[in-house]
Amino acid sequence: MPRPVTTKKRCCDSSPRCADCPVVWKRLADEGLAVRLSKRRWQPTGKVPKAALAAARGR
Repeated sequence: MPRPVTTKKRCCDSSPRCADCPVVWKRLADEGLAVRLSKRRWQPTGKVPKAALAAARGR
């Protein structure tokens, strides 16, 4: 099981979004690739595919 991820407090509005952005992990959770543990902590359900992470980071 992958380690939990701690996101940043706020989105920095960069393009593409950084991998620590809470918006990225919310999108991954909507796809079923992560589970929210607390306000800023997310648990990936498995290895996150590179294509899925790239799609979640896009604007």
